[in-house]
Amino acid sequence: MSLQARIDWEKVGGLVPAVVQDHTSGQVLMLGYMNQDALAKTLDTEQVTFFSRTKQRLWTKGETSGNVLALKNIALDCDNDTLLVQVDPVGPTCHLGSTTCFDGDTVDQPALVFLHQLEQVLAARKGADPESSYTASLYARGTKRISQKVGEEGVEVALAATSGDKAELVCESADLIYHLLVLLQDQDLSLSDITAKLQERHK
Repeated sequence: MSLQARIDWEKVGGLVPAVVQDHTSGQVLMLGYMNQDALAKTLDTEQVTFFSRTKQRLWTKGETSGNVLALKNIALDCDNDTLLVQVDPVGPTCHLGSTTCFDGDTVDQPALVFLHQLEQVLAARKGADPESSYTASLYARGTKRISQKVGEEGVEVALAATSGDKAELVCESADLIYHLLVLLQDQDLSLSDITAKLQERHK
């Protein structure tokens, strides 16, 4: 049975709530509503389209701003009345210019969301003035030096664990993860490439 056919359209009054989630970080970005035509267009174009209750028409996210939501997956909940829409956002999702429409000051960020945001910061430092930040100076010194730092921090992590110093282990592990993320960015890779490999192995 198709996704459209499984939705209890009568129960939701013809408009199914659609929770939009960043496919990579897991961060909840916004809530919209879809009628059957909006869902069909979303599946057909692979760009998320809603039914605007204020404008009373179909509305493709980013149709004026360019900040589209590229569809990755749609899942229907157990009551057949709510959609989870996983996307790759192009630009900020909120019309106010922020990543999410939900108040970032009152929402606790999951760890993966923070790591995703950290990756974006590290990516932005590539090509920056080496004097402007430690990260930029690492990129300027090249892959060999970044790799050496990953190796050094790996040894520090092992030594901290061996000594039983948990506070030091946390600090050294943070250093290791940071430098590993820099190395991945240097090689045009990301944490999502690593998690994809782990998921593949898990299967």
